[in-house]
Amino acid sequence: MAVIDLANRRVVKTLDFEKPLRPHCAVFGPKNGLLYVTTELANSITVIDPKSLRIVASIPTGQRESHMLAITHDGQRGYTANVGPGTVSVVDLVAQKTLAIIPVSGETQRISLSLDDHWVFTADQTAPRLAVIDTAANKVKAWIKLPTVAYGTAPTLDGRWLLITLPDANQVGVLDLESMKMARLVDVDKLPQEILVRPDGEVAYVSCMASGKIAAINLKTWSVEKLISVGPQADGLAWAPQNP
Repeated sequence: MAVIDLANRRVVKTLDFEKPLRPHCAVFGPKNGLLYVTTELANSITVIDPKSLRIVASIPTGQRESHMLAITHDGQRGYTANVGPGTVSVVDLVAQKTLAIIPVSGETQRISLSLDDHWVFTADQTAPRLAVIDTAANKVKAWIKLPTVAYGTAPTLDGRWLLITLPDANQVGVLDLESMKMARLVDVDKLPQEILVRPDGEVAYVSCMASGKIAAINLKTWSVEKLISVGPQADGLAWAPQNP
């Protein structure tokens, strides 16, 4: 795992996992500051102290290909989308154990949580539908029919909407989380992948892999206000907070 100094644009440190683990999604714990990294070949989440760059724990997910990770706002639980099994693992990050494994479909990919941590969302990669998982029951509560197969999801910061990328349609769907119905579709660029909502809640950025651009959606007008060229294969997005 590489640690990059963004100001100087250079690798300053590396972490050697010492064996092939296929590390993928890295998420900071919202309370303890630890870094949680999915390690697909070990069926686990590797826990890293970002200051010392030491591995401090390994948490089993009970499933292979634990690909993406979402963490509750209190830092207590994590949810992994396990690609090949098509499941979601519920993990106690404090006790460092698997609590439940939720069957979803033949294949899953990305995953997100509602702002109140009541719902987990992951798209079925074999059919045009979205799984809505009740975090209290650890079961799929509902299926949302979609125009095409979806990929990434992200809630808006007011908790009202869920944004859903629809790669085959070159669109972003907007799900009303009160009614659990699709409210609108926003045209973006080719093959949208991941969504990142700006901290002020006014703009969502959508990576468009086939065009190498980021679509900036105004969340008040529901229109693309600009396309930002970033190079080929645009996919994962993350915020880099500025120094005070």
